[in-house]
Amino acid sequence: MSEPLRLGVVLLPQDRWSKARERWQRAEEYGFDHAWTYDHLAWRSLADEPWFATVPLLAAAAAVTERIGLGTWVASPNFRHPVPFAKDVMGLDDISGGRFLLGVGAGGEGFDASVLGPPPTRGVRTRRFEEFVSLLDQLLTHPVTEHVGEFYEAHDARMLPGALARPRPPFVVAANGPRAMRVAARHGQGWATYGPTFGPEDEGLPPEQAQERWWAGLATMASDFDDVLAAERASAGPDAGPLRRYLNLDGAPMYSLDSVDLLMEGVERATALGFTDVVVHWPRDSGVYAGSEKVLERVAARLDDLRGDDLRG
Repeated sequence: MSEPLRLGVVLLPQDRWSKARERWQRAEEYGFDHAWTYDHLAWRSLADEPWFATVPLLAAAAAVTERIGLGTWVASPNFRHPVPFAKDVMGLDDISGGRFLLGVGAGGEGFDASVLGPPPTRGVRTRRFEEFVSLLDQLLTHPVTEHVGEFYEAHDARMLPGALARPRPPFVVAANGPRAMRVAARHGQGWATYGPTFGPEDEGLPPEQAQERWWAGLATMASDFDDVLAAERASAGPDAGPLRRYLNLDGAPMYSLDSVDLLMEGVERATALGFTDVVVHWPRDSGVYAGSEKVLERVAARLDDLRGDDLRG
């Protein structure tokens, strides 16, 4: 029998804690399985709006919740070094009582890609990501680490007392292409995607048509990941553990919480493609992810239905 679908929500790090605290607690009270925040220094159209640091925000959220999983959606090497970041991860794991989920990605080409210097090429960024994840894995599973690589060094790097989660906090690896998918298959306990991105030829499509093109592209992507995973697991042997599949449903052209019906349709289609977890965004007042919290409340009231086996056919 298949496990129930798990549902998560992203809360952007824009509000002062006096306001944000209540939302993180509500995410748990609503019954979401996990809650996330972005790990950026600035982000896209919101670059000139308030934006708080990720690690202290998640530490505060961990201190005022008890059950819900908490994670980064997603951390990247754009401005993270594996050694100090592994210490942050160990601390978040400790404060949350082992509930922390480490979402990691290669890093995009947005505002924080060049804040520390010229951004790397895509090929360099992918190689850096492979080493970043591998070194994080080593740091979080060993008390002392020595490493000299292409991008990072770690000398007598101590990670004591280690994480509560064993063997370490779960890695949820964001990947849209084959090389990053191999990183997810090799190191991840979860694969995350926002689905396909559109090119200039897709601009101006009616929303419903754009939505269908996105779902078609996602089906191809999920099939590609099946192939990558099968190849990696063939070489890893039969002891490789299960790997969850996380879909950022708001990677689609239409915002998932425009209506309860649209969210229900998205969950059903994601489940049919083999996704085990679906993630949506807390509605904002305007701009990206603009929507009504009333819709979020109605969705929360139907979480048990959304998790039901009837969605799996």
